[in-house]
Amino acid sequence: MRKPLVAGNWKMNGSLESVRTLLEGIKSGIAQVSNAEVVVCPPYVFIPETEKLLKGTQISWGGQDLSTEASGAFTGEVSASMLLDFGSKYVIVGHSERRTFHAESDQLVAKKYAFARAAGLVPILCVGETLEEREAGITEAVVARQLDAVIDLEGIEGLANGVVAYEPVWAIGTGKTATPEQAQEVHAFIRSRVAAKSGEVAEGLRILYGGSMKPDNAKELIGKPDIDGGLIGGASLKAGDFLGICVAAN
Repeated sequence: MRKPLVAGNWKMNGSLESVRTLLEGIKSGIAQVSNAEVVVCPPYVFIPETEKLLKGTQISWGGQDLSTEASGAFTGEVSASMLLDFGSKYVIVGHSERRTFHAESDQLVAKKYAFARAAGLVPILCVGETLEEREAGITEAVVARQLDAVIDLEGIEGLANGVVAYEPVWAIGTGKTATPEQAQEVHAFIRSRVAAKSGEVAEGLRILYGGSMKPDNAKELIGKPDIDGGLIGGASLKAGDFLGICVAAN
């Protein structure tokens, strides 16, 4: 039985004061969440404060990205060991905003996935299509290409230690949301593609939905057989909304 996972991606948002308020708010209601694993991914500079406030709770935390290098002259980059130094368990790789705004290729994302896993972090691999790709009817081809880059590098067993998040790019920050049926269709495709190589890995793989999940649609989405939780953007910045999604994941 796959344990539901709800991960909050704060993106480039927050101040020290707002982070403290948000985390205290989540902590105050986390007792309602009995069955789901909960993770927050703040901007790098707030990870030390996050560790301080969440240490000893049931809430995990992680990074929004990482370098494929261990250290060196890579200005602005953050290494896996730096994330681990502050108690991080997870790291997001290949988010659509990294792929789009920073021109990250499938191969680079796969390298980040492998580097994170080798360091002892749990990578959350983001895959998904743009509106143009969906309208062209190539959603499955795009998702397969992004997924296969990791499988080709790591082997199918590499997915046994990670998480996949399907994020339809056209439903991020646009107010649009894939219907539960549309989301389930792609999640089922991902699982079936993994199952073609390993039924055991496919059965254990947690696949999250990352397209504008909110408290009012979370239960129906997570209720689908192949949707195992959510990668939450905007709603993760409000304690009440985030907790509402986490409770729905119970």
